[in-house]
Amino acid sequence: MSLDVMSLRQQFPILAQQIDGKPLVYLDNAATTQKPQAVLDAIIDFYTTCNANVHRGAHRLSDEATKRYENARDTVATFINANVREEVIWTSGTTEAINLVANGLGQRLKAGDEVIATEMEHHANLVTWQQACKRAGATLKIVPMYDNGELDIAAFEALLGPNTRLVAFPHVSNALGTVNPIKALTAKAKEYGALVLVDGAQGIAHGGVDVQDIGCDFYAFSGHKLFGPTGIGALWGHHTVLEDWPVWLTGGEMIADVTYDSATWGGLPNRLEAGTPNIAGAIGMAAAIDWFSQLDTAAVQAHERTLLASATEQAESFDGMRIIGTAANKVGVLSFLLDGAHPADVGFILDRQGVAIRTGDNCAQPLMKRLGIPGTARASFSIYNTLDEVDALFIALRKAKAMLA
Repeated sequence: MSLDVMSLRQQFPILAQQIDGKPLVYLDNAATTQKPQAVLDAIIDFYTTCNANVHRGAHRLSDEATKRYENARDTVATFINANVREEVIWTSGTTEAINLVANGLGQRLKAGDEVIATEMEHHANLVTWQQACKRAGATLKIVPMYDNGELDIAAFEALLGPNTRLVAFPHVSNALGTVNPIKALTAKAKEYGALVLVDGAQGIAHGGVDVQDIGCDFYAFSGHKLFGPTGIGALWGHHTVLEDWPVWLTGGEMIADVTYDSATWGGLPNRLEAGTPNIAGAIGMAAAIDWFSQLDTAAVQAHERTLLASATEQAESFDGMRIIGTAANKVGVLSFLLDGAHPADVGFILDRQGVAIRTGDNCAQPLMKRLGIPGTARASFSIYNTLDEVDALFIALRKAKAMLA
């Protein structure tokens, strides 16, 4: 089954606009994806027909809001193949989800314990563990990678040991596009009894995430990387782990019983969801998943591979361009440098041509230092991008090169 990209694009109102008189070529999808009309409609419909707080009101609006909100949890649970719906914990995004886990683990860590992360981490999956280990006197170990952006699996296995309490790694590198062998990494960590957290921020939008098949304990992701709204995400955690996981935030709804002297926590998922949630965000995220799930996953992935292959081929023949990240297994991320040009200058010139990319360290400063570079220019592709837009990127790059020579 092929992907009807032109029909797909018509569902994204923002893609019809122009930048400085030129058609928008949006190639910053690893930062955030655009939103189809179905998601916009779902959010507007909530606010115009049943805006109310959930789980609390004794009236019809609250009942309807609660129904839609909890149906959204069911949608997420089905999408990632959770064991039970209560394993889906709403968060503001991947960062908060990782912090929720790190705060709980931090209450259990002690001197001599070890946490393992990788050289390719986003700050959210590095600094969080760094700080948790510092507070507990535990040790953070880092898995090295090869120059092409692939993890050194032998080194990873050598770092594992009886003191390993948790292993955290990205499903996909936001800076390089590397797809990590998360199932194999998880299985190896489990041989040592370690918990495993997968940062799924960049992996979730490419389809085929099955947390039971992966075998991890936690999978964290954001709605806005999956054609949904910002400010909403989810932590999936295996119920046997979450049932007694230390609480992080306290407040309303997560309480079973409270007196002036003490409190006890409710069951899942409430015990880990304090306060009024992002109701519209959850509904919008579910609408995005419903929309995305109607597409043929194999066709989506094939289209993204075609885009990356075209971009890579043109980059390899582009004089003075260096691709950063050449792993054998990648998704649609092309990070690069132009000889003698600062990435910020490249990004500015491309923007004037209507081409939107990311420049800088991609919230991965240690990775950039490991590679010996200050940052990159990054074009990242999604399902609504076209081969003509890949060509437009390189037309704009040739102009940038001429201007910066």
